[in-house]
Amino acid sequence: MKSEIVSAFGALIKEKNVDKEVLTKIMEEIFLSMIKKKFGTSENFDVFVNLEKGEIEIYQSKTIVTDVQDEVTEIDLATAKKAEPDLELGDEYLEIIDPSTFGRRLIISAKQNLNQRIKEFEKELIYDEFKNRAGEVLSGEIRQINRDEIFLIAENTEVILPKSEQIPNEKYRRGESLRAVIKSVNKTSRGPEIIVSRADASFLNRLFELEVPEINEGIIDVKAIVREAGERTKIAVYSNDKRIDAVGACVGMKGMRIQAIVKELNNEKIDIINWSAEPEIFITRALSPAKPKRIVIDEDARKVIAVLDDEQISLAIGKGGQNRRLASKLTGYDIQTVKEEEYQEIVESESGLDLPLTEVQEISVKIKNTLILGGFETIRDIVEADIEELTNLPGIGLKTAEKLKATFAASEK
Repeated sequence: MKSEIVSAFGALIKEKNVDKEVLTKIMEEIFLSMIKKKFGTSENFDVFVNLEKGEIEIYQSKTIVTDVQDEVTEIDLATAKKAEPDLELGDEYLEIIDPSTFGRRLIISAKQNLNQRIKEFEKELIYDEFKNRAGEVLSGEIRQINRDEIFLIAENTEVILPKSEQIPNEKYRRGESLRAVIKSVNKTSRGPEIIVSRADASFLNRLFELEVPEINEGIIDVKAIVREAGERTKIAVYSNDKRIDAVGACVGMKGMRIQAIVKELNNEKIDIINWSAEPEIFITRALSPAKPKRIVIDEDARKVIAVLDDEQISLAIGKGGQNRRLASKLTGYDIQTVKEEEYQEIVESESGLDLPLTEVQEISVKIKNTLILGGFETIRDIVEADIEELTNLPGIGLKTAEKLKATFAASEK
């Protein structure tokens, strides 16, 4: 049955890329809703939608009775026999409803309802498509540039590049193509929100995977990446095949692979180093381009002293402390860079603190013996002790404790 209502939905349906079965179900539900508004119930109605033919069939089931009490569910025998002479009392009578009888206002309302339902369905489809794609690289065209975000169209879907995920020194223009990594996909009241990033370390990781086949093949592992977007990145790589140099593979023939990545990142500096399970070797490499003379590691405190020649200090620290900061993040150690003479002062200071009390001349033998009996064996023990710990010892009052602390404070420095 073709009608005005079919034409009203036709144009809308052609625009939407929704599965026909889903569309058919949505339309049947909407017509049942229209029926309920018009007749007060939809219990005795059936709706069949044929999108291929553009037809809608609506059937109303009525019981044949002698005295009609409810015109929606009942019909008298005489009227029923006009359509089908063989019908009897108590039989079921099927009446075909012309959709055009619903009226223009109801049709417009139904069309709006269909439009809304399709939009909701499309939002759900987009969310389902992208929800498991975090970490993938998308290519999109810049549609709109705002102060706090950029909107791109990628795969016919709007994605958002927030200011915090942009490379600070990049300039963006409407209409240009841009690549970014999918960082998160969230459900909101406005629909799915797809956040992409060019500043995240995962973007650089994915670029290396795309440019270096050995990473995808599992021959080379990316062990760690730390990045200050637009400025500098340090990446630690490891080769599972001794015949293949991990750094060389990432750089590529004549630097072609790394140049492609650097170009994509607007000339961001990238330090590629070979990862090592030996902390001393790994930290030395992480401080590149500087070359430390000596690495002293305190594993318990996760601290490192890197001793360098005078001309190497500025390289190790980097502009604004960037090189040392990234090296610390990459290795997981708090790195302190010092010159040779500064390190010697530290060693001498440490040696002074570890001097046994038996060799200390600044305090009396009586107090010295009291301290040793109380478990204080070195100058360090006194420097690191609280006043209360010292005054708990017999014969040592507050003034004596303060004097002891003041006497050995210089050794701490």
